[in-house]
Amino acid sequence: MIVSALKQTSSERITVLFDTGEEIKTTLSAVTELRLFVGRELDAVSYEELAQLSAKTLGREKALEYISRRRMSRKELKDKLIEKGEDAAVAEYCADWLESRGFIDDASYSCAVVRHYAAKGYGEGRIRQELNRRGIAKELWDDALGEASAYDGKIDKIIASKLKDPSDRDEVRKLSASLFRRGYSWEDIRAALGRYGSDTEEQL
Repeated sequence: MIVSALKQTSSERITVLFDTGEEIKTTLSAVTELRLFVGRELDAVSYEELAQLSAKTLGREKALEYISRRRMSRKELKDKLIEKGEDAAVAEYCADWLESRGFIDDASYSCAVVRHYAAKGYGEGRIRQELNRRGIAKELWDDALGEASAYDGKIDKIIASKLKDPSDRDEVRKLSASLFRRGYSWEDIRAALGRYGSDTEEQL
């Protein structure tokens, strides 16, 4: 088949038209890399090479667009690409490509997640849930959770702002349940409430 036209649809997007009526949506980088021009004849191998490279370069553009909107883990990016119709192999390639260039970094991202939720007053249990939900490998968790130490006093600030009467059993139970939902362990809750004069051994 022979390239009959190279139709530029945007600054980076090009549609390659063939004399057979077929077309491939691709990118300027793919056209440049494969040295395509009107009149060039492609055999089956060259056509397949163009199709595969086009899928990868278009996938890269989409991946860059997603991570420009918000930070993502490697798994979040792959899931997003697949959700939007990309092949699993292309999604894996895009994740590798971005990771190799430092655009995605699960180690630093996990630290950012920990800092964000610790600053909002969430405990380690809830933070671990968030790390798991975002698909961050468990071997990165311990180092990342060290970031939460800067917010060790957060539970005390929450109690100080919400606990009106340390001897009120209903109030203490409600606050304890709220702290537990935030991911604090019962041990941490008891210790923190004890610092405010609440007899938690009896009330929890």
